[in-house]
Parts: sequence; C-alpha cells; structure tokens
Amino acid sequence: MISKKIIIFSTLLTLTASTALATSEGASGAAKNYSPYASSTQATNVYWGDSHLHTGLSLDAGLFGNTLVPDDAYRFARGEQLTSSSGVPVKLARPLDWMVVTDHTDLMGIATDIQSGTPNILADKKGKEWHEGFKKGGKAAGEAAFDLISNFAQMTLPKQIVKDYSPGSEVFGRIWETIVESAERHNEPGLFTAFIGYEWTSVPKGFNLHRNVIFRDGADLALKVQPPTTQPPMGSTDPLVLYQWLEDYETRVGGRAFAFSHNGNLSNGWMFPTGPTYAGGVVDENYVKLRAKWEPHYEITQIKGDGEAHPYLSPDDEFSDYETWDVGNLDISELKKPEMLKGEYAREALKQGLALEAKFGYNPYKFGFGGATDSHTALATADEDNFFGKSTSVEPSAGRVNHPFVKSKLGAFEGYKLVASGYTGIWAHENTRAALFDSMERRETYGTTGPRMTVRFFGGWDFTESDVNAHDFASIGYKKGVPMGGDLAKATSTKAPSFLVSALRDPQSANLDRIQIIKGWIDKNGKLHEKVYDLAVSDGRTIGKDGRCKEPVGNTVDVETATWSNSIGDVQLATVWTDPDFDRNESAFYYIRVLEIPTPRWLVYDKVRLGAKIPKEAQLVGQERAYTSPIWYTPKKG
Repeated sequence: MISKKIIIFSTLLTLTASTALATSEGASGAAKNYSPYASSTQATNVYWGDSHLHTGLSLDAGLFGNTLVPDDAYRFARGEQLTSSSGVPVKLARPLDWMVVTDHTDLMGIATDIQSGTPNILADKKGKEWHEGFKKGGKAAGEAAFDLISNFAQMTLPKQIVKDYSPGSEVFGRIWETIVESAERHNEPGLFTAFIGYEWTSVPKGFNLHRNVIFRDGADLALKVQPPTTQPPMGSTDPLVLYQWLEDYETRVGGRAFAFSHNGNLSNGWMFPTGPTYAGGVVDENYVKLRAKWEPHYEITQIKGDGEAHPYLSPDDEFSDYETWDVGNLDISELKKPEMLKGEYAREALKQGLALEAKFGYNPYKFGFGGATDSHTALATADEDNFFGKSTSVEPSAGRVNHPFVKSKLGAFEGYKLVASGYTGIWAHENTRAALFDSMERRETYGTTGPRMTVRFFGGWDFTESDVNAHDFASIGYKKGVPMGGDLAKATSTKAPSFLVSALRDPQSANLDRIQIIKGWIDKNGKLHEKVYDLAVSDGRTIGKDGRCKEPVGNTVDVETATWSNSIGDVQLATVWTDPDFDRNESAFYYIRVLEIPTPRWLVYDKVRLGAKIPKEAQLVGQERAYTSPIWYTPKKG
C-alpha cells in the first residue's frame, strides 16, 4: 500500500515542476494578459499641483520681503511646516503631488543686490535711490519697490541695470542654475514631481501678457539654455519671440517645453487678440499656428481674479460674475472698457478660436484649463482657511483686507478682492515629469479655485445611462470616447454626441451644488454662440425643459463663526447628457463647470481669527468651482 505522505509529496513535486517549467518557458498567452493594469498608461489618478509660484528670487517677491528660496517652496508643497517670511508658522492641510517654481526671468537676482547694495547697483543713480529706500525700511522701502516695478512696467529701467541682470550675465546664469538645481533635488519620480520652469513677464503698457514655461526635461538639458526676458534692449515683449525660443530649445537642444498664459483679465483685451493686430504684431496665419502649437494650456483662475467668464459677455449665466477683476490693466494705468473684455476671458477666447480656425485653419485658443496661485510668498496656499495672500506684505494680519493690491489715481484692486485660488488636477498614470507633462500637453487637466474635487469628463457617441454606475466608469469613458481635452471623432450619422460626467466632492471641502456643461459654437453664418446647461443638481431639485435649474442650493454659512454645514448638497453627482441642440455642420466645444455649495471666503476667517474689519462692499461668501478642459467637435469636411 502506497503511503498518503508519498502521494502528497509526489503531487507537490509535480506542481513545483510545472511552475518551474512555466517560469522557464514563459507564461501562457492568457496569463500574460491577466493583469489589466500591467504596462497600462491609462490615466487612472488625478495629481494636484501649482503651476505658478514665485520665491524671493523674483523681483516683485524679494522686493516685498520674501526671503524664501525654491528649496523652501518645494519643501512646503511636499507637506513640511515652514515659517513664512513674515514669521508666521504655516503648513498645508495636505501635500501637493507636483509643483513648478516660476520665478520671473526679468532682472533675476536684482532684489538681493539692491538690498545689499552691490557696486553695480550703487553706480547707477536709480539703483542707489532704490538701495537707500530699502535701507530706511517701512514706507520708504515700499515706495522704492513700487518705483522699480513701475519703471519695469513702463520699460524705463536704466539700460546698464537691465544688462547686468539679463541672459549672459554672471548673476543671471547663477540664479538660473539655482532654480534648476533646486527642482532636481526635489524631483522624486513616483512621489513628487518638481518641474523646471520660469515666467516670461511681458507687460507692455502695463497690459498683462505673461506666460509661464514648463520643461519636460531635467537639468542636463535645461542648463544648456538660459530663459528669455522681455526688457529692451536685451529682450522682447512679443510672444512670437518666446515661441521662437521654444522652437530653438526643442530643435537645438532636443528637449520639450510649452508655454501658457494667465490673467487675461488684466490685459485690457490683448491676451486673446482676434485681429487685425496685437501688441507689436499681426494676427495672421503664422500667429495663430504658432500659438496653437506652443500654448496648449491656460491658467483660468488664480489670486488676481477668476478668468472663466464675465457677466458682460455672458449675461444669461448667473454664475459668470465670480471673483471678477475688471478695473483696468495690471498697474491700473488704463481703465477697462467693455469692448476689451472679449479679449480677456477663457470662454470667449474658446469661441473666438472657432472663428479664427474657420478663417486661418488653426485654432490658437484650443487650450486646456488649469488653476494656480501665482503666490509671491513661496507658499502654495489656495484654501480659504489657510490663505497667505499674494505677497509677504499681505500675509495674515488684521489689516490686509484693506491693503490694496494695486492703487493708482484711476482706481484700485482692493485687498479683499484677492482670491484664494487655485490648483490644477492632472489625470495621468503616474507621478513623473514625463507623464504629467504629456497629460498637460494633451489637455487632460482641470482647474479648481482650491478644493480638490475629483472630476471626470468624457465625450463620445454611444454612452448610456448604465455607464454612469459602472464600476469601471473611466475605462468605459476611454473605450467609448475621449477625455477632457480631446477631440470628438467625426460624426458618422445625425446622432448627437453624448457626454459621461462625474464629480466627487473634496473630502475636506463642501458638498456639490451642481454640474453644468458650457457649450460654445459657430453657426453657418459665422456667428458665435454659447449656452449653459445644468446636467445634474443636488437635493432632488429639478432641471427644467430649458436645461436649467432655477432653484438655488441654499446657504448654510455662518459669517460670525466662519463655518458652514454639509447638510445641503450632494457628495457625488454623475450623469450622461446628450446635446439637444446639436448640428453636425457646426464646430463646437463643451466643458464642465462644477459648483460647490456656498462657503466662507478667506476674509471671513480673518474676521473671526484676527479681528479684521471687513468693508461693507466685500463679498463674504462664494461658491468654489472646477473647470474641465473642453472637448471639441469639428465637422467632417468634404
């Protein structure tokens, strides 16, 4: 009789041998394809970050007291507690996943040289005045800083000063190396992405035409170049010069980079020109082609106002007047005129892009959306209850709400109008420079005013109601359609496109009020249109036949205690929506706007915590929001 132990042992030997054979000969075809996640590059995660942040190395940060450097900015973004330049302990509620330090390239290094009084600064009459103002401190230091910035905006800086702090100078090269090497130290693939970047600070006549540049590459390539500047005679404010720099970087060095603009609301109509000219150039086929190539992204919201829409341009949209800055240009040397507004806001730019595409064959305003702080404190704070302001001079204090951001004889941007905004969510398969950069370039991003709600948006032709509740929601979205930032496949029938949408509240923020889709299109006569539809609303409210829900979500904010209740609104909203007004012969775009229930603005926290006296005209409550990159439809030609 054979022992049971022998049988068991024999079986184990057989299994072991089979396993060894399978390992040596390779897995079967079925086994090779078993894991759906192996080698997948599908964007399964959203990564949060700030694409626009300044340290004390920037002219207008260091001059106002910022003593923090890029290393500090990255440490803070990664979750470390710091002491701000004004001496206040500060920490993020949650770390970020990635960040770009975008210090201004113009006059890099001048702030510390003015403060210390280097020989070249003291040799110049203006430079000596600025140094002496900083030595006195207080009001004199502030006046010196504003005088320097005013000369910068009006391009009246001494030529030798400009030369001393331009590409090719010792100081400029040293500061650029500091910026690049700091990003390299803090970049840890899979854990935290530190992009190399800079801000190109074009501001002719005080009209804000700033662009930020982000590199996909590391120091090995970024240190082969020095970034461009805008001050004459060394630099230029024409964006075509920036595009040429990007072209040279990619062809000569072999790297990859792109640019994106911000704060069109302070450009007095110059940010999104439609023709025939713009600041120093012509809106022609060359211009629209190059802008389409080099600017795939737009910063739709930040500290200096929200840039999605304006009530003058969108009078039928009751949510369009959100954190609106429309007094004038950046230094308020010229007041705003209504006709300027169409060249300043993202929604209108998307519409004008359709018209320019019909004329030239290229859409220069086919960009994705993101949010950023543009903080000059080195602290990427975008939460209302943890807002450290635009600059060190307006870090938390009882008086900052009454401290104007800019004031001139023509008007002011009041301190209480500063916005605790924003962040960018990037959909990607991993947290690396390559993956995040590629996602931004293909526009699979969305911007928020601070909260980190999770938003998915897909467009296609065959989505059904059953897709909304599927456990593999995103996989279905990719399989049947395209994600935010994509182009709908050409229509093959008279069927209208359908859109699969989901929004999940930030677990540390407020419930959701509604999901909306904004559609823009150009008709056969070349006329531009827009329409807002409510797709999903909370608390059982109804959407009318006109596609709108007129009933407000309510308001639980207590401004005396700076609190609110999540007793209204929903945790998650999701739906499939089909365009009821689709015309297969009309070019169109669609993007999602998600609104939270009302919550307190940052100045309410200042009132409760610091005893700040809030002006009667200040807005105390707002509805934070997210904006997804659009999905475009272009009719089939021929």
